[in-house]
Amino acid sequence: MEDARLQLLLDRAEISDVQLRYATGLDSRDWPLFRSCFADEIETDFTSVFGGDPRKVSADRWTEAARRSLSGLKATQHMITNHVITIAGDDATCIAYVQARHYLPNESGDSMQTMFGYYTNRLVRTSAGWKIRACKLTLSWQTGNSNIFTLASARFKASETATKKNS
Repeated sequence: MEDARLQLLLDRAEISDVQLRYATGLDSRDWPLFRSCFADEIETDFTSVFGGDPRKVSADRWTEAARRSLSGLKATQHMITNHVITIAGDDATCIAYVQARHYLPNESGDSMQTMFGYYTNRLVRTSAGWKIRACKLTLSWQTGNSNIFTLASARFKASETATKKNS
Protein backbone atom coordinates (compact mmCIF):
# COMPACT_ATOMS: atom_id res chain seq x y z
CA MET A 1 0.00 0.00 0.00
CA GLU A 2 2.69 2.51 0.94
CA ASP A 3 4.77 1.57 -2.12
CA ALA A 4 1.80 2.27 -4.42
CA ARG A 5 1.16 5.66 -2.79
CA LEU A 6 4.83 6.57 -3.04
CA GLN A 7 4.91 5.55 -6.71
CA LEU A 8 1.82 7.69 -7.37
CA LEU A 9 3.58 10.72 -5.86
CA LEU A 10 6.75 10.05 -7.87
CA ASP A 11 4.75 9.66 -11.08
CA ARG A 12 2.80 12.87 -10.44
CA ALA A 13 6.04 14.79 -9.79
CA GLU A 14 7.64 13.45 -12.97
CA ILE A 15 4.56 14.26 -15.07
CA SER A 16 4.51 17.82 -13.70
CA ASP A 17 8.22 18.06 -14.52
CA VAL A 18 7.47 17.12 -18.15
CA GLN A 19 5.02 20.04 -18.32
CA LEU A 20 7.63 22.41 -16.86
CA ARG A 21 10.35 21.20 -19.26
CA TYR A 22 7.93 21.75 -22.14
CA ALA A 23 7.44 25.41 -21.15
CA THR A 24 11.11 25.98 -20.32
CA GLY A 25 12.25 24.40 -23.59
CA LEU A 26 9.97 26.69 -25.59
CA ASP A 27 10.84 29.88 -23.74
CA SER A 28 14.59 29.30 -23.58
CA ARG A 29 14.64 27.99 -27.18
CA ASP A 30 16.26 24.81 -25.84
CA TRP A 31 15.00 22.49 -28.55
CA PRO A 32 16.65 19.30 -27.21
CA LEU A 33 14.95 19.97 -23.85
CA PHE A 34 11.62 20.54 -25.57
CA ARG A 35 12.06 17.37 -27.66
CA SER A 36 12.79 15.35 -24.50
CA CYS A 37 9.17 15.81 -23.42
CA PHE A 38 7.72 13.66 -26.22
CA ALA A 39 7.36 10.07 -27.31
CA ASP A 40 8.78 9.49 -30.80
CA GLU A 41 5.37 9.92 -32.45
CA ILE A 42 2.72 12.26 -31.09
CA GLU A 43 -0.81 13.34 -31.79
CA THR A 44 -1.19 17.12 -31.84
CA ASP A 45 -4.36 19.17 -31.72
CA PHE A 46 -3.93 22.95 -31.85
CA THR A 47 -7.07 23.40 -33.95
CA SER A 48 -8.68 25.76 -31.43
CA VAL A 49 -5.87 28.23 -32.22
CA PHE A 50 -4.83 27.60 -35.82
CA GLY A 51 -7.76 25.68 -37.34
CA GLY A 52 -7.08 22.68 -39.53
CA ASP A 53 -7.21 19.13 -38.24
CA PRO A 54 -5.46 17.22 -35.45
CA ARG A 55 -2.48 15.33 -36.79
CA LYS A 56 0.01 12.63 -35.95
CA VAL A 57 3.66 13.65 -36.41
CA SER A 58 7.12 12.63 -35.33
CA ALA A 59 8.37 14.45 -32.24
CA ASP A 60 11.36 15.66 -34.28
CA ARG A 61 9.03 17.27 -36.82
CA TRP A 62 6.92 18.79 -34.03
CA THR A 63 10.01 20.24 -32.38
CA GLU A 64 11.16 21.74 -35.68
CA ALA A 65 7.70 23.27 -36.22
CA ALA A 66 7.85 24.85 -32.76
CA ARG A 67 11.34 26.17 -33.48
CA ARG A 68 10.20 27.74 -36.73
CA SER A 69 7.04 29.20 -35.15
CA LEU A 70 8.64 30.74 -32.07
CA SER A 71 12.18 31.66 -33.12
CA GLY A 72 10.94 34.76 -34.97
CA LEU A 73 9.51 36.18 -31.74
CA LYS A 74 11.63 38.35 -29.46
CA ALA A 75 10.46 36.42 -26.37
CA THR A 76 7.79 34.07 -25.06
CA GLN A 77 6.59 33.04 -21.63
CA HIS A 78 4.53 29.88 -21.15
CA MET A 79 3.05 29.38 -17.69
CA ILE A 80 1.56 25.92 -17.23
CA THR A 81 -0.23 25.54 -13.88
CA ASN A 82 -2.96 23.72 -11.95
CA HIS A 83 -1.93 20.24 -13.07
CA VAL A 84 -4.75 17.71 -12.70
CA ILE A 85 -3.11 14.34 -13.24
CA THR A 86 -4.85 10.99 -13.68
CA ILE A 87 -2.73 7.85 -13.86
CA ALA A 88 -3.84 4.41 -15.04
CA GLY A 89 -0.89 2.02 -15.13
CA ASP A 90 1.57 3.23 -17.76
CA ASP A 91 -0.81 5.85 -19.19
CA ALA A 92 -1.63 9.25 -17.75
CA THR A 93 -3.51 12.42 -18.55
CA CYS A 94 -2.49 15.87 -17.37
CA ILE A 95 -4.92 18.75 -17.79
CA ALA A 96 -3.25 22.07 -17.01
CA TYR A 97 -3.99 25.74 -17.45
CA VAL A 98 -1.73 27.64 -19.83
CA GLN A 99 -1.04 31.30 -20.30
CA ALA A 100 1.25 31.83 -23.28
CA ARG A 101 2.66 35.31 -23.87
CA HIS A 102 4.29 36.16 -27.18
CA TYR A 103 6.36 39.33 -27.60
CA LEU A 104 7.59 40.95 -30.81
CA PRO A 105 8.12 44.72 -31.08
CA ASN A 106 6.69 45.85 -34.42
CA GLU A 107 5.27 48.86 -36.22
CA SER A 108 1.92 47.36 -37.16
CA GLY A 109 0.26 47.03 -33.76
CA ASP A 110 0.65 45.82 -30.22
CA SER A 111 3.92 44.07 -29.37
CA MET A 112 2.13 41.41 -27.30
CA GLN A 113 -0.21 38.53 -27.97
CA THR A 114 -1.43 36.36 -25.08
CA MET A 115 -3.34 33.08 -25.21
CA PHE A 116 -5.29 31.65 -22.28
CA GLY A 117 -6.52 28.09 -22.18
CA TYR A 118 -5.54 24.61 -21.13
CA TYR A 119 -3.52 21.66 -22.30
CA THR A 120 -4.88 18.14 -22.25
CA ASN A 121 -1.78 15.99 -22.57
CA ARG A 122 -1.80 12.22 -22.64
CA LEU A 123 1.44 10.64 -21.50
CA VAL A 124 2.99 7.19 -21.57
CA ARG A 125 5.57 5.72 -19.20
CA THR A 126 8.71 4.74 -21.11
CA SER A 127 12.11 3.41 -20.06
CA ALA A 128 13.27 7.06 -20.22
CA GLY A 129 10.39 8.31 -18.03
CA TRP A 130 7.00 9.84 -18.79
CA LYS A 131 6.58 11.24 -22.32
CA ILE A 132 3.78 13.19 -23.97
CA ARG A 133 2.11 11.07 -26.67
CA ALA A 134 -0.79 13.45 -27.36
CA CYS A 135 -0.82 17.22 -26.90
CA LYS A 136 -4.03 19.22 -27.22
CA LEU A 137 -4.34 22.97 -26.64
CA THR A 138 -7.82 24.32 -26.01
CA LEU A 139 -7.94 28.09 -26.39
CA SER A 140 -10.33 29.86 -24.01
CA TRP A 141 -9.54 33.42 -25.15
CA GLN A 142 -6.72 35.60 -26.41
CA THR A 143 -5.72 39.24 -26.29
CA GLY A 144 -3.33 41.49 -28.16
CA ASN A 145 -1.98 41.48 -31.69
CA SER A 146 -3.04 38.26 -33.42
CA ASN A 147 -0.79 39.22 -36.37
CA ILE A 148 2.34 38.58 -34.26
CA PHE A 149 2.76 35.03 -35.59
CA THR A 150 2.69 36.21 -39.22
CA LEU A 151 5.29 38.88 -38.39
CA ALA A 152 7.40 36.33 -36.49
CA SER A 153 7.28 33.92 -39.42
CA ALA A 154 8.50 36.62 -41.81
CA ARG A 155 11.26 37.58 -39.35
CA PHE A 156 12.34 33.94 -38.99
CA LYS A 157 12.42 33.39 -42.77
CA ALA A 158 14.48 36.57 -43.27
CA SER A 159 16.91 35.38 -40.58
CA GLU A 160 17.23 31.93 -42.21
CA THR A 161 17.81 33.52 -45.64
CA ALA A 162 20.50 35.85 -44.24
CA THR A 163 22.20 32.93 -42.50
CA LYS A 164 22.28 30.91 -45.74
CA LYS A 165 23.70 33.87 -47.70
CA ASN A 166 26.47 34.33 -45.13
CA SER A 167 27.41 30.64 -45.16
